[in-house]
Amino acid sequence: MNSREEVTHSKFHRKALQVKEAQSRIIEYAKVLDTEEVPLYQSPGRYLAEPVYAPHPFPAFNRSGMDGYALIAADTEVMNEGDLIWLDIVDNIPCGAVPAVDIRRGTAARIMTGAQVPQGADTVVMLEATESREVDGLLQVGIRKLHKAGRNVTPIGFELREGELVLPAGRMIKAGDIAVLAAFGIPFVKVIRRPKVGIFATGTELLEVHEPLVPGKIRNSNSPMLEALVRESGGDPVMLGAIVDDIELARSKVQMALESYDLVITTGGVSVGDYDIMGDLIRENSGDMLFNKVTMRPGSVTTAAVRGGTLLLALSGNPGACFVGFHLFARPVILQMQGAVQPFLPEWTAVLGAEYSKVNNYTRFVRSRLEIHEGRLYAYPVSIDESSVMVTIKDSDCLIVVPPEERGLSAGDSVKVLKLPGEIRGLESMAGS
Repeated sequence: MNSREEVTHSKFHRKALQVKEAQSRIIEYAKVLDTEEVPLYQSPGRYLAEPVYAPHPFPAFNRSGMDGYALIAADTEVMNEGDLIWLDIVDNIPCGAVPAVDIRRGTAARIMTGAQVPQGADTVVMLEATESREVDGLLQVGIRKLHKAGRNVTPIGFELREGELVLPAGRMIKAGDIAVLAAFGIPFVKVIRRPKVGIFATGTELLEVHEPLVPGKIRNSNSPMLEALVRESGGDPVMLGAIVDDIELARSKVQMALESYDLVITTGGVSVGDYDIMGDLIRENSGDMLFNKVTMRPGSVTTAAVRGGTLLLALSGNPGACFVGFHLFARPVILQMQGAVQPFLPEWTAVLGAEYSKVNNYTRFVRSRLEIHEGRLYAYPVSIDESSVMVTIKDSDCLIVVPPEERGLSAGDSVKVLKLPGEIRGLESMAGS
């Protein structure tokens, strides 16, 4: 058998892995990248490289919960029903000010919401529940009701104690985290570097987005989609264009990319046709191959290898399969490289909203949309779920997982779904109905 026959023969003898096993193999090589410090305002969407502990209690002082008067609760215990007690006003404390005097029995301080409660005071009476008068040039406040200690006072360390864990490592920083970091005076945040991801497509039939359509050609939609998906995952995509079906050109381009980037993703050329050059290229060094077939639809030909320590993920050229393959394999790698605690898509349970009759010997990941009706989550398969179909990608916010043993599903069945990143898009159609 000559070399060409050997390559052709090997194309049809792929050992298929279960999805979980394939994910396990590829994630093993997704090493967490080095760290860097970024300004606080640049940190949203980044992943914390180390845990953050409270450098001081928060709040750092006993804080007034409203405008009113700070006083000693015991002063109100001597009142009879309907009585009015009068306390001398000895201080006026706006926000940001430090109390000038301590509070003793028979005295009170005017205080604003958020201001520091003076020493000695243990309660704050709201302004609307008081009266005021002036006696011999001295201002006094009148209190009619009994007040318990601690009322309208947020004690020091109420939200967080000094040394307490604030944010764990591996957490993606969001707006609420920014508020906490700012409150603790942390202007720079240590995060994991964004992975640089090289992206290119293969196929003589591909046109660039700006090029006019000609017979027999299609525009390269997968590469821009992958660029957006990499960004959504926190990576830094580098577009390497499309290359014709030339294995020598592909070999040199792949090698350059593997030496330059943290992850290389290709789309197209991984099937068993005469011009599927990526499959041939990876098979040349079969010892570096992690897998070249997965028991999934769409995208069973998804292939992965590691060369020189760098992962190479070859996705199907079919848009639907490329989209699914990215979320099952590329996205977890990119998140893992950033130290994310949960790199895989979350698994939810939903009610199947419409019959799904397609059966297969492999697990099928069905592009679907989610809707909420009367507090229950429903998943509706998209109208066309073929591997080659591109337009229904935009309507999908989850993947229904259909195991091979299922010989068709009925509306109302309970199904497992993988939630895709972003909002539930089905809520938009519900709002318009």
